[in-house]
Amino acid sequence: MEHSKITRLKLKNFTAFEELDMEFSPGINIFIGDNGTGKTHLLKLLYCISKNTTEIVNNNSGEFEKSLVDIFLPYERQFGRLRNNKIEIGNTKNNELRADLTFKFNDSNPSLSFYIHNSNRLLVSSNLGGHNYEVFNSVYIPVKEFLENAPGFLSLYDKREISFDKTYADILYSSFLPKKRSLSKIQENILDEISKIIGGRIISIRENFFLEDKEGLQTEFTLLAEGWRKLALLWLLIQNGSLFEEDSILFWDEPEANLNPKMKRLIIEILLELQKNGVQIFLATHDYVILKEFDLQKKSKDKIKFFSLYRDNEKTIQCKSSDDYLMIEPNLIQETFLDIYDRDIERALKSIGRGK
Repeated sequence: MEHSKITRLKLKNFTAFEELDMEFSPGINIFIGDNGTGKTHLLKLLYCISKNTTEIVNNNSGEFEKSLVDIFLPYERQFGRLRNNKIEIGNTKNNELRADLTFKFNDSNPSLSFYIHNSNRLLVSSNLGGHNYEVFNSVYIPVKEFLENAPGFLSLYDKREISFDKTYADILYSSFLPKKRSLSKIQENILDEISKIIGGRIISIRENFFLEDKEGLQTEFTLLAEGWRKLALLWLLIQNGSLFEEDSILFWDEPEANLNPKMKRLIIEILLELQKNGVQIFLATHDYVILKEFDLQKKSKDKIKFFSLYRDNEKTIQCKSSDDYLMIEPNLIQETFLDIYDRDIERALKSIGRGK
């Protein structure tokens, strides 16, 4: 099987973005930025494209458009609402919504594009046909851990219109996959490390997930801390092979959510191990500890790229990137952390002065 990585994304008039051009690492790609700068939109778009490359290759634009709508949930499922809301729809010269994605496969750079121009009809073009590298094993982990909501959700989602985007259904489908017949030593080691922290292994009974300890005691996920459930999700995805394959791409929105800071070190260790084994990773974070753990744990062979999304003086979203944590600009997360540190020192000095 031939595999590829996502190498470049160019956007025009898509949701919050007027124009954007990003070149990605084959390893870990980290999006930071203020609220409203489009980090989650980038994750969802990249996930949707990688999840639907087969439909794109077969020129099934209708199925791809449905997937975009299912993931972004625009009002009344109108695909045209994914245009940047700053543009004038009547201006046919400038109102085109467009996305261009490039992959890396051996010495070639296959690409795909989708766009809408005057109408709200989605048009797709690509040069991916005739190869197997269009098949990705894509996993998207939403901000909210969702395994506790598993019982009955998938059957409800398939039959009713409910306001949950498709990433929630997809992560459950991935979680319910059975264990792989054989696991590598590295996979076994990661599973053991997670099991030590959460105190057991994960089982499912009639769509309910349980943590089972060494004595066989089973605790339902509704009674577990959300941070443990997040680690349990990783345990499942690694155990069933959804993560840890060379064709795997992981998209993770705010991995720090509901995690105690001491657990974040293990999360970064796992992510670095995944990229060493061929998994491409895209994540969005607001967390200083997550960023600093990447900085402290990174080795020379690790492939990590940071993307800082920000608004310029015209309120247009721009992006700067760096392979070096210290060169991220702007870095609102670090600036805020340093501001808190300075204020804490200032208060301590004032307290000492009053004591005198």
